[in-house]
Amino acid sequence: MLTLQNWLSFYEKNYEFVGKVIGRFYGEDGLPTPELTQVEAKISKGLEAKTRALEEKHKFPPCNSEWSSARGSRFWCSPNSGGVSRDWTGVPRKLYKPGAKEPHCVCVRTTGPPSDQALDNPAHRNRGDLDHPNLEEYTGCPPVSMACSFPL
Repeated sequence: MLTLQNWLSFYEKNYEFVGKVIGRFYGEDGLPTPELTQVEAKISKGLEAKTRALEEKHKFPPCNSEWSSARGSRFWCSPNSGGVSRDWTGVPRKLYKPGAKEPHCVCVRTTGPPSDQALDNPAHRNRGDLDHPNLEEYTGCPPVSMACSFPL
Protein backbone atom coordinates (compact mmCIF):
# COMPACT_ATOMS: atom_id res chain seq x y z
CA MET A 1 0.00 0.00 0.00
CA LEU A 2 2.87 2.39 0.73
CA THR A 3 4.26 1.76 -2.75
CA LEU A 4 0.87 2.75 -4.15
CA GLN A 5 0.95 5.89 -1.98
CA ASN A 6 4.42 6.75 -3.34
CA TRP A 7 3.14 6.50 -6.91
CA LEU A 8 0.11 8.65 -6.09
CA SER A 9 2.32 11.29 -4.51
CA PHE A 10 4.64 11.24 -7.51
CA TYR A 11 1.81 11.79 -9.99
CA GLU A 12 0.05 14.41 -7.87
CA LYS A 13 3.31 16.37 -7.55
CA ASN A 14 4.57 16.06 -11.14
CA TYR A 15 1.46 15.97 -13.33
CA GLU A 16 -1.55 18.19 -13.90
CA PHE A 17 -4.84 16.67 -12.77
CA VAL A 18 -7.19 16.15 -15.74
CA GLY A 19 -9.87 13.78 -14.41
CA LYS A 20 -10.75 10.48 -12.77
CA VAL A 21 -10.97 6.99 -14.23
CA ILE A 22 -14.38 5.45 -13.64
CA GLY A 23 -14.10 1.93 -12.24
CA ARG A 24 -12.82 0.33 -9.06
CA PHE A 25 -12.01 3.53 -7.16
CA TYR A 26 -14.41 6.14 -8.63
CA GLY A 27 -18.05 5.69 -9.62
CA GLU A 28 -19.74 7.19 -12.68
CA ASP A 29 -20.70 10.15 -10.49
CA GLY A 30 -16.98 10.86 -9.90
CA LEU A 31 -17.25 10.06 -6.21
CA PRO A 32 -14.90 7.66 -4.39
CA THR A 33 -16.10 4.07 -4.07
CA PRO A 34 -16.07 2.12 -0.79
CA GLU A 35 -13.04 0.24 -2.12
CA LEU A 36 -11.06 3.48 -2.42
CA THR A 37 -12.00 4.31 1.17
CA GLN A 38 -10.67 0.90 2.27
CA VAL A 39 -7.42 1.42 0.34
CA GLU A 40 -6.96 4.87 1.87
CA ALA A 41 -7.47 3.39 5.35
CA LYS A 42 -4.83 0.72 4.64
CA ILE A 43 -2.41 3.38 3.38
CA SER A 44 -2.99 5.37 6.56
CA LYS A 45 -2.23 2.29 8.70
CA GLY A 46 0.89 1.64 6.63
CA LEU A 47 2.11 5.21 7.14
CA GLU A 48 1.53 4.87 10.90
CA ALA A 49 3.48 1.59 10.96
CA LYS A 50 6.31 3.22 9.00
CA THR A 51 6.44 6.09 11.52
CA ARG A 52 6.58 3.63 14.44
CA ALA A 53 9.38 1.67 12.70
CA LEU A 54 11.42 4.85 12.22
CA GLU A 55 10.91 5.80 15.88
CA GLU A 56 12.10 2.34 16.93
CA LYS A 57 15.10 2.57 14.60
CA HIS A 58 16.14 5.79 16.35
CA LYS A 59 15.60 4.20 19.75
CA PHE A 60 17.38 0.96 18.79
CA PRO A 61 19.59 1.57 15.71
CA PRO A 62 20.87 -1.55 13.92
CA CYS A 63 24.41 -2.67 14.77
CA ASN A 64 27.25 -2.62 12.29
CA SER A 65 28.19 -6.17 11.38
CA GLU A 66 30.74 -8.13 9.40
CA TRP A 67 31.48 -11.77 8.76
CA SER A 68 34.46 -13.56 7.31
CA SER A 69 35.30 -17.24 7.00
CA ALA A 70 38.61 -16.56 8.76
CA ARG A 71 37.36 -14.52 11.73
CA GLY A 72 33.66 -15.32 12.09
CA SER A 73 31.11 -12.65 13.05
CA ARG A 74 31.54 -9.27 14.64
CA PHE A 75 28.89 -6.76 15.74
CA TRP A 76 29.71 -3.25 16.91
CA CYS A 77 28.13 0.10 17.63
CA SER A 78 29.21 3.58 16.58
CA PRO A 79 27.52 7.00 16.70
CA ASN A 80 26.32 6.39 13.11
CA SER A 81 25.61 2.65 13.05
CA GLY A 82 22.48 1.64 11.24
CA GLY A 83 22.56 4.95 9.38
CA VAL A 84 21.22 6.72 12.48
CA SER A 85 23.32 9.68 13.63
CA ARG A 86 23.15 10.26 17.37
CA ASP A 87 25.18 11.62 20.29
CA TRP A 88 25.73 8.20 21.91
CA THR A 89 27.43 4.97 20.80
CA GLY A 90 25.66 2.20 22.70
CA VAL A 91 26.32 -1.51 23.12
CA PRO A 92 25.18 -4.46 20.97
CA ARG A 93 22.11 -6.37 22.17
CA LYS A 94 19.68 -8.87 20.68
CA LEU A 95 16.25 -7.28 20.12
CA TYR A 96 13.32 -9.68 20.06
CA LYS A 97 10.28 -8.35 18.21
CA PRO A 98 6.87 -9.96 18.67
CA GLY A 99 6.14 -12.23 15.72
CA ALA A 100 9.75 -12.27 14.46
CA LYS A 101 11.47 -15.65 14.19
CA GLU A 102 14.93 -14.37 15.11
CA PRO A 103 16.27 -11.42 17.07
CA HIS A 104 18.40 -8.81 15.38
CA CYS A 105 21.37 -6.82 16.66
CA VAL A 106 20.68 -3.28 17.82
CA CYS A 107 22.71 -0.61 19.59
CA VAL A 108 21.37 0.27 23.02
CA ARG A 109 21.92 3.47 24.95
CA THR A 110 23.63 2.77 28.30
CA THR A 111 23.16 6.02 30.22
CA GLY A 112 20.36 8.36 31.22
CA PRO A 113 16.72 7.41 31.62
CA PRO A 114 14.98 4.83 29.43
CA SER A 115 13.77 6.34 26.14
CA ASP A 116 10.17 6.26 27.30
CA GLN A 117 10.84 8.26 30.51
CA ALA A 118 11.40 11.97 31.06
CA LEU A 119 14.94 13.18 31.78
CA ASP A 120 13.88 14.57 35.16
CA ASN A 121 12.21 11.33 36.34
CA PRO A 122 14.04 10.43 39.59
CA ALA A 123 13.03 6.75 39.34
CA HIS A 124 15.46 5.83 36.54
CA ARG A 125 18.79 4.18 37.36
CA ASN A 126 20.97 5.87 34.68
CA ARG A 127 21.04 2.71 32.54
CA GLY A 128 19.50 4.04 29.34
CA ASP A 129 17.48 1.30 27.65
CA LEU A 130 19.53 -1.64 28.98
CA ASP A 131 16.61 -2.92 31.05
CA HIS A 132 14.15 -3.04 28.13
CA PRO A 133 12.30 -6.40 28.37
CA ASN A 134 12.80 -7.31 24.69
CA LEU A 135 16.61 -7.07 24.87
CA GLU A 136 19.16 -9.76 25.65
CA GLU A 137 22.94 -9.63 26.02
CA TYR A 138 25.07 -11.63 23.61
CA THR A 139 26.54 -14.66 25.37
CA GLY A 140 30.31 -14.29 25.69
CA CYS A 141 30.26 -10.54 25.04
CA PRO A 142 31.21 -8.20 27.92
CA PRO A 143 28.05 -6.34 29.03
CA VAL A 144 29.40 -2.83 28.32
CA SER A 145 31.56 -3.61 25.29
CA MET A 146 30.82 -1.62 22.12
CA ALA A 147 31.84 -4.66 20.01
CA CYS A 148 31.21 -8.39 20.15
CA SER A 149 33.18 -11.02 18.24
CA PHE A 150 32.11 -14.58 17.63
CA PRO A 151 34.99 -16.60 16.12
CA LEU A 152 34.21 -19.73 14.12
